[in-house]
Amino acid sequence: MKKIVEYRKLLNVEKTVTLKELKTIYRNAMKESHPDKFQGDEAGLKQAEENSKDIIEAYHFLVSINAETIAQGLPEYRETTANATIVDYVYENIRLKVTFSNGSVYEYISVPKATYIKMVNADSPGRFAKRHIFNEFPYRKVSNQE
Repeated sequence: MKKIVEYRKLLNVEKTVTLKELKTIYRNAMKESHPDKFQGDEAGLKQAEENSKDIIEAYHFLVSINAETIAQGLPEYRETTANATIVDYVYENIRLKVTFSNGSVYEYISVPKATYIKMVNADSPGRFAKRHIFNEFPYRKVSNQE
C-alpha cells in the first residue's frame, strides 16, 4: 500500500480517479518533466530523466490497479482463480506474485508476511489462497506467460 500511496502522491491523484483523468494527468506531468525540455542543462536533464521514469512507472502501476481496469479483467480473473492451479509463487516486499497453470500472473499487494507463511505451510496453498488472498488484497495482472 505504501507504493500505491507514493504513486498517487507523485501524480497528485485520488483513489477514485478515472482512467481518462489519469491519462490526462500523466500526459501533463510528462510534458512538464520531459527530458527534451532540458537540452544543454546536464543537471536538469538528468533530473528530468529520473522524474520521467518515476512518472511512467507510477502511471502504469496505477492503471493496472484502477477500478475500471480491474472491472474489465474481472471475468478472466474469476475464471483463473476458480479453475487454474497455482504453478509458482514468489513473495518479496509484501507483494505476492502468483503464476497460474493457464499462464496468467497476478501480483497481490500488501500481503502480510504472516499470511504468506500460513499459505506456504497450508496443506493446500491453492485452497488457502482462494480463501484468504485472492479476494482480500488489491491485485493487478502482471503478465500472461503463454
